[in-house]
Amino acid sequence: QVQLTESGGESVQAGGSLRLSCAASGRTFSRYNMGWFRQAPEKEREFVATISGSGSDTYYRSSVNGRFTISRDNAKNTVYLQMNNLRPEDTAVYYCAASSWGATMEMDGFDYWGHGTTVTVSS
Repeated sequence: QVQLTESGGESVQAGGSLRLSCAASGRTFSRYNMGWFRQAPEKEREFVATISGSGSDTYYRSSVNGRFTISRDNAKNTVYLQMNNLRPEDTAVYYCAASSWGATMEMDGFDYWGHGTTVTVSS
């Protein structure tokens, strides 16, 4: 069982930066691929970024590639999402998720989910 707690969501202006954090419980954190997903108002949840257990492999949706960076600190059981040059269309609730199956982008492959943290980007 893994419990995930996100933090760092705020209201910022377009062009600003935020760093989201996701703290995980348990002693086997490095065995999980970790992902960030988001859900904008009245839209479906979508993949944002994923990182492998060792941190050696990362995946991004095209619209955030070059602006967002996913990273992890296995000693602290924490995964991060650094978001730069934020745009109003990045406004969403951001969810952290853990996959024991090695999933990269498919939501169905993620076993554990946090409750989300809200990011609001104003123009």
